Amino acid sequence: MNKVSIKLGLLFLVFILIIEAGLFFYLYTGLANTRISEELESLRVRGNSHREVLEQHRDSITLSHVALMESETDTDVIITNINGEVLSASTPLITGAKAAVNEWRDKKLPYEGKILQRDWETSPYIATASPIEVNDNQVGTVYMFKDTKDIKGMIDRLQHHFYIAGIISIVFAVVTTFALSKLITAPLVQMKQATEKISQGHLTVKLGAHSRDEVGQLGTSIQALANELQRLKKERNEFLSSISHELQTPLMYVKGYADIAKRHETSEENRTKYLGVIEEEAERISKLVKDLFQLARLDKNTFLIEKQEVELQSYLSKICEAFQLALSEKNVHIEVNCPKYVNVLIDEERFMQVIINVIDNALRYSETKKILISVEEDNWRVKLSIQDYGVGIPSEDVPYVFDKLYRVDKSRSRKNGGYGLGLSIVKDIVEAHGGKVEMTSIAEKGTTVSISLPKER
Repeated sequence: MNKVSIKLGLLFLVFILIIEAGLFFYLYTGLANTRISEELESLRVRGNSHREVLEQHRDSITLSHVALMESETDTDVIITNINGEVLSASTPLITGAKAAVNEWRDKKLPYEGKILQRDWETSPYIATASPIEVNDNQVGTVYMFKDTKDIKGMIDRLQHHFYIAGIISIVFAVVTTFALSKLITAPLVQMKQATEKISQGHLTVKLGAHSRDEVGQLGTSIQALANELQRLKKERNEFLSSISHELQTPLMYVKGYADIAKRHETSEENRTKYLGVIEEEAERISKLVKDLFQLARLDKNTFLIEKQEVELQSYLSKICEAFQLALSEKNVHIEVNCPKYVNVLIDEERFMQVIINVIDNALRYSETKKILISVEEDNWRVKLSIQDYGVGIPSEDVPYVFDKLYRVDKSRSRKNGGYGLGLSIVKDIVEAHGGKVEMTSIAEKGTTVSISLPKER
């Protein structure tokens, strides 16, 4: 009972059997009552037919002819006068027929005839009576009888047919419901197996084609999840490999040059040179650890945003001044187009990290000679755009540039290479301010990072 196909099949089967039982009961009772009513009506009409003949001819020959005719059929007739005396009767009569006539002879009868006994289940016969009238006066009665064994036999045959039809329909319902439930649950079972493989780390699952209903949409979502996890796993492995290399190389330099620097025979000039290399490599390690620590804090949402009103033009100018040395070395010019008196509510220190990371990316990864920072505002938001005029980013990489651990070029040198953390940190900080960050890039024309911040009133 732990399989959904069995549960679904049993549920469908119960509903179908309830519906079938109701329909069979309705059909059976309807057919049985209709057949019995037809028998009773046929018996009454037969009595009325004899009554019409006897109203025209009441001689002994006609009486005998009517009685003889009914003796050859499965019905019986008793003809009486107005006093209830038997004038003629078919032979042999059903047991109790004459006694019934004596019991009913004083009953008032309509001209169209009357059904006197309709209880076919317990009585040995059904019976009708048709009055014989001459000049609107009743002169006798035609009583018709029929043995209920024929009716019971007919009902038994009807029940037998219904039993056979019921068994066939139940078998068909069982096969159909369980086949349909298997058909419906087969994709769910396949998805269950796929999610089990995903949970065990096997991400190369294939669910095949999917329908457009809810089950198909679920399968598509699981397939998309597996593909995304596979991509993230690949990026994570590449990231860890890169981090291991990035840590191993400076640590090797630090250890190697420290060993050489502490030797007595090393000159002061060389020792100073080696200490400079050690300091440079230690700075690289420190920056990497700082970025990793920052990323960990952002992931756990343990950092605080302390907003204050900032005049954006002077704020951006101060940040750009910090890049003057790096800009002069690369012969790059930063242009700031920001209207005066544009104020935003930001955490100065953290938002400075956003601007620095974006500008640093532009300097590190693009052969650009100019970086343009522009600001626009309307009634609801302030939009900050940082545009470079470098080689751009491949279109297939743009959707993932803000993902953690993602690097556009996996083969960058140690000098220019990053760790895929900067833009991820940018995205988290901007969203913590209630804003949104996007990137657009055109090959050989450059890249633009757009940051939208809401105006808080």
